Amino acid sequence: MKIVIGSDHAGFPLKKTVIDLIEAQGHTVMDVGSYTPDPVDFPDIARALTAEILTGGADRGIMVCGTGVGASIAANKVAGIRSSVCHDIHSAHQCVEHDDVNVMCIGAQIVGPWLAKDLVLAYLDAEFSTDEDFRRRVEKLQEMDLERSKDT
Repeated sequence: MKIVIGSDHAGFPLKKTVIDLIEAQGHTVMDVGSYTPDPVDFPDIARALTAEILTGGADRGIMVCGTGVGASIAANKVAGIRSSVCHDIHSAHQCVEHDDVNVMCIGAQIVGPWLAKDLVLAYLDAEFSTDEDFRRRVEKLQEMDLERSKDT
């Protein structure tokens, strides 16, 4: 799987741990920044990350910021992106299984490296359910994206 990863300055220290884990699992990683611990605005990173997913350059994304909240808000502003903050194992896999989430956000100030690894593994191992209920709901989310696109 091709994974795009991005972080702001608060998530930068944890990002290397996540990249190393993803690569050790045999996945390809594309890093869209930040590349230093200097302050950077997470919406800029979210734009770069989500563009890779929407153009097919990556299958899924992971954003790391201080809490994961800002990154998730920014990613969800982009039509076609379904992002979720995940700080527990259940959410990390269920967000993909039930909601076809394509960007997981984690907070470096909330979880440490050990839990972050477990979250990433659960997210990457998960597959979108074939259950009609989940498929129907995600189709409705896609319709909402189209409606939002028409309004702008």
